[in-house]
Amino acid sequence: MQTINTHPVQPLKLDSEVQRQMNFQFLTAMKAFFTLLTTEDNIDAVDELSSILIHSRAFELAAESMQTDPEVAHLIKERYYAPVHDVEQLLQYPADSLGYLYASTLKESGFERIDPEIIVNSDTAYIEHRWQQTHDIWHLVTGFSASGIDEIGLQAFYLAQFRLPLASMLIANALMSATLLAPEDLPQLLQTIERGWTMGLQAKPLFAQKWEEAWEKPLSQWRDELNIQAFS
Repeated sequence: MQTINTHPVQPLKLDSEVQRQMNFQFLTAMKAFFTLLTTEDNIDAVDELSSILIHSRAFELAAESMQTDPEVAHLIKERYYAPVHDVEQLLQYPADSLGYLYASTLKESGFERIDPEIIVNSDTAYIEHRWQQTHDIWHLVTGFSASGIDEIGLQAFYLAQFRLPLASMLIANALMSATLLAPEDLPQLLQTIERGWTMGLQAKPLFAQKWEEAWEKPLSQWRDELNIQAFS
């Protein structure tokens, strides 16, 4: 019979300054994590968690992994920035186009175009900037709505596509919250996470897409080209 190793795991020997920074990152991340657990839809806590994770080892590893795909690597190296778009102009595109559907969704929900205030001085900072900038497009293309359990489904999609650290934290937070505060929601949450994860593994890299250069393309064509069967 196999026995459990009771010897404590030896901590890595790190430079004191590096250790101090890691401790600060950990404590800040945990503070934001537990704020989210007790305060529903706290955008400030999400922003704080997202900001601290930009500098994490997990994000560095994610960035390295992403760049094994040539198209994604090219976009990151290029530091592609989309031209500013106007919602009213996008509404002039055909009704089945990405541009029209994106703009109409923003208008109906009262959301505004996301323009992240992130200093892009590293690959991880650029990746963070770009995924935030296109977050609402990912919602539209995948079919996950922007509320409740659907949002966690999209986070599972992110995690499958490029190991976004924020996604794993939000999924963990949602699982803990459902287990302790809303156990009746747990089966649906787990099913949605599984669906998002599977969709993300099967789809082509969404991060590599320059959506803003093909607003006129039908949403159905985008989905076909990226191998996405939308969540519903």
